[in-house]
Amino acid sequence: MGSWTKLGYPYRGFIGTTQQAAFTMGVIVLGAKMAKADGRVTRAEIDAFKRVFNVSSAQEYRVGKLFNKARMSASGFEPYAMQLAQIFKSNTIVLEEVLGGLFIIAASDDAGLRPAEIVFLKRVAGIFRIGDEDFARIAARAGVRLPGEIKPRSERLEAYEILSVTETTSAEEVKLAYRALIREHHPDKLMAQGMPPEFVATAEEKMKRINVAYDVVCKIKGIK
Repeated sequence: MGSWTKLGYPYRGFIGTTQQAAFTMGVIVLGAKMAKADGRVTRAEIDAFKRVFNVSSAQEYRVGKLFNKARMSASGFEPYAMQLAQIFKSNTIVLEEVLGGLFIIAASDDAGLRPAEIVFLKRVAGIFRIGDEDFARIAARAGVRLPGEIKPRSERLEAYEILSVTETTSAEEVKLAYRALIREHHPDKLMAQGMPPEFVATAEEKMKRINVAYDVVCKIKGIK
């Protein structure tokens, strides 16, 4: 079982406003309980949490204490998910970023996504009011393959899914969809909506995947 290394650094936290404090607590608890969902917490999952939510050395001691306490059990995550859903009910992109981060943590170890982890992710998605189609899209943007996909998505199909377009979508509509996604997932906009700057790493990764997907679709459709 992995353990969070406590380096003993002073906490110069990222908790500012009440909204940001609730966000920070929520993602730490959900991340820890996501890691515990299959019964054990691995070093890969801890490292993924630190990477996804950009935990700096100055923050590690405080975050580690909260993470270690939360990971004792996978149960009891619902109130934290509900609080995030309430706070960001008008900013659903923030909730999608949180779910995307949980996908990355769940898929970080060699076993990939386990059934218990899927149940956890589905429950969080339900609380966030994220439907099945969007659930699959968020997984794709996080670079995660869902169980049941016997073969990896083709580059073409994955690109369409990430952009939320289809083979019949016109070139102009593809451009509009791409521009909307870039606006929605831009770190500056997410921070303006209440996400602390330390937690925008997942948004930056998604923007990279969105850009790659757009390039693929442009080549397929001859968009210049």
